Amino acid sequence: MRTYPVDMNVTLALDEQVVARARKKAAALGKSLNQVIRDYLERLAGGDDPERSIEEFKRLSGRGHARGWRFDRDQLHERT
Repeated sequence: MRTYPVDMNVTLALDEQVVARARKKAAALGKSLNQVIRDYLERLAGGDDPERSIEEFKRLSGRGHARGWRFDRDQLHERT
C-alpha cells in the first residue's frame, strides 16, 4: 500500500478583529497567518519530523549564560 500526501483546505469561522490582530502578530514573526496556523497544527498533531524536533529543541533551549557557575550536586541535595 502506498500513501500520498494531500493538501487540504480548511474553512474557519473567526471574528474579523481576531483575524486582523493575528495577521499583525504573524507579520511581526515574519510569517503569514496561514503559516502560523499550519505550524501550530503540526505541533498540535505531534509531528514526526526529527529535524524539526531538533530545531524546536534548539530554539527553546537556554543559551548557557552561566558566567562560570557550575552545577554542584552536593549543594543540590543538601537539606536545610
